[in-house]
Amino acid sequence: MIGELSKEEINRKLLHLLAIILPIVIFYLPIVWGIHKILVCCLIFILLFFSLLIEYYRLRVSSFALWFTNSFGSMMRAEEKNQLTGATYVLGGSSVCSVISLYNEVAAVSCFLCLTLFILGDAVAAIVGKAFGRIKVGNKTVEGGVGCFLFCVLTTGFIFPVLPVFTEFWGSDISVLQVVLISASIAILEFFPIKFRGFILNDNLYVPGLSSVIAIMIR
Repeated sequence: MIGELSKEEINRKLLHLLAIILPIVIFYLPIVWGIHKILVCCLIFILLFFSLLIEYYRLRVSSFALWFTNSFGSMMRAEEKNQLTGATYVLGGSSVCSVISLYNEVAAVSCFLCLTLFILGDAVAAIVGKAFGRIKVGNKTVEGGVGCFLFCVLTTGFIFPVLPVFTEFWGSDISVLQVVLISASIAILEFFPIKFRGFILNDNLYVPGLSSVIAIMIR
């Protein structure tokens, strides 16, 4: 219901959207500024390292934890108080994509597409689910999953084809079937979390990479 969408959740997702710079950096930095892909990959891993360093001090040093909570606590979910935050997992998923993008041009554009779609689609799923969700499956809502899928379809079909050099790197116009399959892969992977020995993996870590591999395969 609409009343369930809190100001904190909106602020959290707005902050989450800042991560959109990561796929832009991975894809366009080598093209626009001529920076080698490996250097860009190293940059993403450096950001991940510093994020993990912050997480370490947040979880181990009480004075730093107090400052961090006072500054960003309102945007953290309850389960993140004693474990890694979503931002670090996003950097982890971006690091995976930066490695995959080294393979070739199709891999690079697929990672750009899927990482961007996941960052934005995940935010859409959360906001739609909190605002209108009624049918729950675990901690997800069907409405949120549908919102994610439709957003990915519209964005992939109408926005990405007009972005600079996207079609050139993709190698052709993106087909309707490709749009649907890529969008469905992101929505489904986001909706159904992977469990390993009873531990639920954070979707920020694996969805961008897996959906990128799917995009490469159907390309």
